[in-house]
Amino acid sequence: IVLCFRKKYIETEVEAAKKWSHKWGFLKTPLDELIHDKKEENTSPKIELPEHLQVRPVTPVEKYIKVLPSPPVPKTTQRFIGWRSVVPELQLERGFQIQSCKGSFFKDLKWPCEPSD
Repeated sequence: IVLCFRKKYIETEVEAAKKWSHKWGFLKTPLDELIHDKKEENTSPKIELPEHLQVRPVTPVEKYIKVLPSPPVPKTTQRFIGWRSVVPELQLERGFQIQSCKGSFFKDLKWPCEPSD
């Protein structure tokens, strides 16, 4: 039984070896040859586009965005930025009062805008 099994196994291997070149023979083609064939296919004439359809060259970012140097670091972090900043350019409130939808509610009740003690 073992001898018959080995004989059948060898016959199957020989048959598979014969069919391999028919099914997978393209794998034996060298890579350079495949690439060379592909390059020849891409040789199509280029069509010149009208000027209004051509892609314009990229404009450098520096033309539109200018980054100015940062101001010097303040002595304490409390003076850096916020509601009561020492540096006027860094203040969050710039000559206007913060308005919210609650303002109309306070006017209806005639309450003062500032909290009282």
